[in-house]
Amino acid sequence: MIIAVLAFLGGALTILSPCILPVVPFVLARTEQPFARSTLPLLIGMAATFAAIATLAAVGGAWAVHLNAYGRIAALVLLALSGLALLSRSIADRLTRPFVALGSRLSQQGGGRAGVVASLLLGVATGFLWAPCAGPILALILTGAALRGPSTATTLLLLAYALGAVTSLALVAAASTRVIAALKRSFAAGEWLRRALGAAVLVAVAAIAFGWDTGVLTRLSLARTQTLEEALIARVAPRKDSMSMQGAMTGTMTGTMTGSMTGAMQGTSAGAATRVPGIEGELPSLDGAVAWLNSPPLTPQSLRGKVVLVDFWTYSCINCLRALPYIEDWYHRYRTQGLVVIGVHAPEFAFEKDVGNVTRAVHDLGIAYPVALDNNYAIWQAFDNQYWPAHYFVDAEGRIRGHHFGEGEYAQSEELLRTLLTEAGATHLPAAASAIHATGIEAPPDEADIQSPETYIGYQRAESFASPGGAVPDASHVYQAPEALALNQWALAGDWLIEKERAVGAGKPGMIVFRFRARDLHLVLGPAATGRPVRFRVTLDGHAPGNDHGVDVRPDGTGSVDGQRLYQLLRQSGPVAEHTFAIEFLDAGVQAYSFTFG
Repeated sequence: MIIAVLAFLGGALTILSPCILPVVPFVLARTEQPFARSTLPLLIGMAATFAAIATLAAVGGAWAVHLNAYGRIAALVLLALSGLALLSRSIADRLTRPFVALGSRLSQQGGGRAGVVASLLLGVATGFLWAPCAGPILALILTGAALRGPSTATTLLLLAYALGAVTSLALVAAASTRVIAALKRSFAAGEWLRRALGAAVLVAVAAIAFGWDTGVLTRLSLARTQTLEEALIARVAPRKDSMSMQGAMTGTMTGTMTGSMTGAMQGTSAGAATRVPGIEGELPSLDGAVAWLNSPPLTPQSLRGKVVLVDFWTYSCINCLRALPYIEDWYHRYRTQGLVVIGVHAPEFAFEKDVGNVTRAVHDLGIAYPVALDNNYAIWQAFDNQYWPAHYFVDAEGRIRGHHFGEGEYAQSEELLRTLLTEAGATHLPAAASAIHATGIEAPPDEADIQSPETYIGYQRAESFASPGGAVPDASHVYQAPEALALNQWALAGDWLIEKERAVGAGKPGMIVFRFRARDLHLVLGPAATGRPVRFRVTLDGHAPGNDHGVDVRPDGTGSVDGQRLYQLLRQSGPVAEHTFAIEFLDAGVQAYSFTFG
């Protein structure tokens, strides 16, 4: 229920976003007519269509993308004709084709059932075109839909979001109705207002057709509403939901301990205040894992008497990798004192479901504790988890006593582990870690000046794609990169096949460019389908990276993709600034999934 309320309020906040502007003219164009027969059906049609299309886009395949593309074309044609009919009565009268006549009729004042149906059809068309900004609230809904698959709950949450937006639009329409009526009475400007609304509709159609609603306006909108949404989440949602929403948006979280305590470490002075962590629930079943590494299958019953740390991770997730040195240290430090660490590997990309890939990653990372391969998200759903990484702390009686979301707060996490071990009867605990010095990809991020978010390349979750003409789903296409990119825009150059969760280099050479601001840049890549390595060359502002190269790149910018994993391509040694990154692939077949930063 709380998530539904947040979804509604998140939708209502879109009225403050520039990305709502393209649909406003479609609403205002109906304000001269009775609200119940005109504006209300339009808004209902818009909300219902958005919920249906967004559900399909989140959980469907390529057919859903193509369906939406055809629907958008039809909607653009219909609304453009409506704008022309508003702009000039003589033009509307001269247009005799049946579909043009339909556009003209839909733009005229209708009464009774015909007027309601006409407005509803225009609302359906508007729903095909509306592309709201994916702030923290909408991102949570779409991420949950992608992970859990189609469900009534997903559609209802999307509908709640859309209803929040149309409620705000209805208030704007109501206020505009009075203003328009006053102008008509004062200046006899009814015909001029009608033409102005027609011109506004045509401008909105052009803005949507050229992708301005998902490009320039989206970037402006995120700057305005993200802070408001995060504040709303913090006030309304429980702490767990709040953190998972922000994680869905940014992919990099600094969580807080629920049930953590101060002054309870072994060796704390007798006069120090202590707090006992609360009980959040029972350790759920660990059934559903398709395989276990480093251990036979474990159960809650077999773990009784042990303190358990459950770490949800996936091996291409930079946030998970940066948390690993701390988890591994706790495992080696406290395993003889009764601590069991379980890494639940829940894949984000399809290649992370491959047992061989995960086995190699576990070996290369030096992970010695049990790892459950949760390819079907059975354990993920049993914990009602929402993101990577997530840490759950279980006491010796099988009760969850705390959790932590994302990176950071490692001292508090270790403090809670020590408390649970002491409760279980452990004595003479080794000293807590004073510092962990991680290197390479696992080194901590530079959090002072990261202004670039996790960015997906597959069309299912891609944002800020700047190649002219946009993405062509599931078909080989030759792309071009614009001469200049705005911050956080990216583009492809060369022949690429963009699929649901990745882009595949269909020719050679192929290039990806990204305008970013952060110290580190990572890219999840895979070799050609045959397994043959793909050579690449990296540049920073047009030059070899030199001392700013990452661990997977030589100073001259060269390297090769030899496995499906995360590659660190840049780690800058100087002050953080805005730069243009480019990677050119010298062989065909590379698979590119997502950018992350640090």
